[in-house]
Order: sequence, then structure tokens, then C-alpha cells
Amino acid sequence: MKNQNKTTLLQRPAAVSVLASLLSIVIGLVLGFVLLVILNPGAALGGMTSMMTTGFSSLDKFAKVLYQAAPLMMCGLSVGFAFKTGLFNIGASGQYTMGAFFALLCAIQFQLPWFVCLLAGAVGGAIWGVFPGLFKAYFNVNEVITAIMFNWIGMYLVNLILANDPVMLASAWGASNSDRTAALSAANPGAIIPKGFLSALFGGSSWINISVLLTIAFSVLMWVVLQKTTFGYELKACGLSRDAAQYAGINAKRNIVLSMVISGALSGIGGGIYYLAGTGQYVLQKAILGMGFNGIPVALLASSNPIGTIFSALFISYIQVGGAAMQPAYSSETIDIVISVIIYLAAFALLMRSVIAKAAAGRKQKGGADK
Repeated sequence: MKNQNKTTLLQRPAAVSVLASLLSIVIGLVLGFVLLVILNPGAALGGMTSMMTTGFSSLDKFAKVLYQAAPLMMCGLSVGFAFKTGLFNIGASGQYTMGAFFALLCAIQFQLPWFVCLLAGAVGGAIWGVFPGLFKAYFNVNEVITAIMFNWIGMYLVNLILANDPVMLASAWGASNSDRTAALSAANPGAIIPKGFLSALFGGSSWINISVLLTIAFSVLMWVVLQKTTFGYELKACGLSRDAAQYAGINAKRNIVLSMVISGALSGIGGGIYYLAGTGQYVLQKAILGMGFNGIPVALLASSNPIGTIFSALFISYIQVGGAAMQPAYSSETIDIVISVIIYLAAFALLMRSVIAKAAAGRKQKGGADK
């Protein structure tokens, strides 16, 4: 009877997804530890301990985990939402960049409050998401190609506009820097996302604000849209089989475009959240921002489930904060490699899910033969 219950549990998609993610994380951590041993044997145990405990070592460190998890969560939601509808939104970085630009433009140039700036970030990301959607829907151009191109176009366009708009730069607000946007604390304190009741809860940490609550709310909203609405059903149907969806009367072209628009808006909100926190400034970039790409392992680890994205983003943010505590025993480059290995292996959740499903099916067949 116990074996039957276990087999039934392993055949449940939700249970298999959770188990696959946990196994992937464990394998990633083990291989990460092996790398630490190879690179610096004497400090390996202490380094791994720091990585796994620093995030909970103080309220300020945990606040930093939540601070970094918020934009990660939005980028993971963006990529995961597109995955659910059969699209690969590798353009999340460009959409994130445009969202950050729109948010900062409204904050510094137009002196608008934070919630309007955040909405502008969503609009910026949505605009940058519509192009890959249109090319995919009407010209059948692979969204990966157009999205990668628009990552670079977006970065250079933002650099061009900022470099020719002195009001946006820190040098116009009393700072000596001309390669980055103005600090919101000087340019427009009203554009900084408020801390709310979380400030007292986290001892007034400079990292904390209500953005993590907003991103959790967006995660729940996306889950409701995908699982409980006709619109979400149509999007997933297009993702599973575009031809079958069209045969059933679903407007596949419209849904492909809308999927990329929503996905882009989510990344844009992530960009807005990060820069409206008031702790960082946008630096004129020479390389694409990595946050959008980091959303890919977040989505894969969560099996593209919006609720699972909350936990996968928190995990990746947690090991990033812990990794910073491994210095000076390990160089920053070494830490980046170890974290990358852990994240890379954690993204194997989809493969692990397939392995677990096959193992469960084989066990069921064996049990039936024994009877």
C-alpha cells in the first residue's frame, strides 16, 4: 500500500516539479562545493558555509536577499510566461533595460511619483516586447533572433538618449559623474519605492522596500491568468500547438503578440523596481545587463510556474548574497564561477523532471508485473 502511495505521489506533476527542482539544487550545490575544494581546499568548507548561511545571518543581509530577488522574480516571470505560451523570450534583458529607462525618465526628467514611474517601466518593457511578437506572429521569424537583436538595440538606444539628455545624468544634480543617471535621493525622492511597514520589520535596512511584496502579487496574478482564465487557456493552447489552436477558433497571431507584450511588461517592471529602489544608478553600459538573462534559470528552476518563480528567485538571490561573503578566501571571479555552476545545474529541473517521471513509470510497470 505504501509503494502505491509513493508511486501515485511521483505521478503528480506538481510533486515531480518540486522534487526535480530540489534535486537540481542539491546537485548544483555539491558540484559547487567540489569546485571550491579544487580551487582552495583549506577554505572550501568555510566558503560553502558562508554561502549557505550569510543570507540569514542578519536582518540587513536578508533584506538584501529580498531586494535582489524582486527584479529577478519579475524577469523569471517574464521568461516563464513566454515559455508557457510556447515562446522563448531571450529578450528580457532589452525589455528590462527599456523598463528601467522609462521609469528613470519619468522619475528624473518629469518628476513623477514612484507608482507612475513603475507603470512607465511596464510600458517601456511592453513596447520592446511587441516587436519580437509581431515578427513571430506575422512573418514567422524566430523570436530568439529578433529578441537578441533588440537587446543590443535597446541598450545602445538608451545610452544614446541618456548621453544627450544632461538632466538625466548625475552631473546635473551636483555629482561629478557623467556616466550614470542621477541619484533619486537628490533628483526626486518621491520616485523611490517606499519601505512601508517593512522598514521597522527589518531594522531600517537601506535594502528593503515593498517591491518584494509587489513582485509576489504579480506572481500570483500571473498564476491566476494562466490557470483560471479563458485568456490564459488560449495562450497555453497556442503554445502547445499553434495549428490546433487556430483550428479551434483561437486567434493565434493576436495571442503570440499579447504574450510577448505581457512578458516584456513584466521585465520592464523588473527594471523599474531595481532602479527605483534608490540604491543604484543606471550606468551607461557597454554590455547587455545580465538581469534579464538571470531570469532564464529562475524560470527553468521553477518549471515556468509563476508561484514557483517566487522561491527560485529567492534561492538564486540568496546564494548571490552568500557568495559575496566568501571573500577574501576566494576571488570575486571564483565566486562568480561557483555561483554560475550552481545556477546552471539548478536550471536542469526540466531534465530532472523527465528522469523522475520515467523512473516512476518504470516502477509502476514493475509493480504491476510483480502482482
